[in-house]
Amino acid sequence: MLVKWMRCRVLDPMRFEQGQLAWKALLGEPGFRGQGGGWGRERPDEAHVFCFWENRAYYDMFMAGPHDALAMVQAGTYDRADVRLFEQRQEVKVGFTAHFSDADVLRAAHCRVRPGQVEHFMVAQEKVWNPAMAGSPGMLRGIFAEGAGSEFLVLSMWDSANERGKYRGESIGRLEQRAGLDGDVVSVAGEIVDVVQAWTV
Repeated sequence: MLVKWMRCRVLDPMRFEQGQLAWKALLGEPGFRGQGGGWGRERPDEAHVFCFWENRAYYDMFMAGPHDALAMVQAGTYDRADVRLFEQRQEVKVGFTAHFSDADVLRAAHCRVRPGQVEHFMVAQEKVWNPAMAGSPGMLRGIFAEGAGSEFLVLSMWDSANERGKYRGESIGRLEQRAGLDGDVVSVAGEIVDVVQAWTV
């Protein structure tokens, strides 16, 4: 599965949100698997949208066709957009589906991994991080995906900010040690996103 992560610095939130509704048209696109997102908790003017496609071929076909007409609806509502593509490597919890209707909070971890440590990082994700998150109450589903240049995305969906906070508070230091995180990564940037259900496709 292909994951597209878009971060936009929004100038006109009302118009941006109205424009987000136009993306419901994705439902008819071949290979489309789901889209959702919301506002960044630390940067309330930053919108995060996650879009899922069956594979790169379907995504490229959409980008060459209807994409620009849909995107025009939001033209001028934001002044900066960061778009990254990732290919699924693992499920954080078995049975991942790209729907957001039961999620209250998303957590996106953007990891830059040392080139020589990619294999170790992926094994640690599978053996340490995935089981810990999957066993945490309130964690609904998640995906681990690889981008260009030794970049990775860990996206997890939670039924409440409170439950996600418990996981973070109780176990994160111990898990970092077990996974050998410091030796694997150059940087980890975490984003907490409050889901806006109206954006869900």
